[in-house]
Amino acid sequence: MAETIAAERRMLTDAEFEAVVGTHYPDICGLEKGELISIARRVRDYRDKARDVTRQRRREQRGKAEPRSANPAPSEAGTARKKQLFAAALKRVNKQIDRLEKLERRPSQGEIARRALEMKRANQVRHHPSAGWTARGGMRPLPNRGDTVQVDPREVGRVSQFVKSAQVRRDG
Repeated sequence: MAETIAAERRMLTDAEFEAVVGTHYPDICGLEKGELISIARRVRDYRDKARDVTRQRRREQRGKAEPRSANPAPSEAGTARKKQLFAAALKRVNKQIDRLEKLERRPSQGEIARRALEMKRANQVRHHPSAGWTARGGMRPLPNRGDTVQVDPREVGRVSQFVKSAQVRRDG
């Protein structure tokens, strides 16, 4: 779950908070790529430090590592939360860097083709005016006065049987 800026202020030191507070929207949108890279470097260092301290404390609690001090290792919950805050800040910074790089990058062939297809589809409207008024019913059909051959259906069957018999005689 995302932490509020007030909660971040309570958990982080002043230097850590100064690095993280600039990664929130809308502040992050006004930063240039070089500034974002330097912020990412600092936040990554803080995250790595919190990760290492958390690992060390867990190892001390399990008895796998020698304690760094005479006192037993405190709970690693606070440093684990810090690590999560730094990881979220680093994620925001990396996304913004990716957005800026995407804007700088030349379009791919797929993007060019999609844009061309959009332009083609937008241009498919008809450019010529309508023909105007037309005749009401249109032309009247003229009946064909020529004789049509009417074949008796029985004749069709007789011819088909004749052809079938001739084929058998020829192949036979």
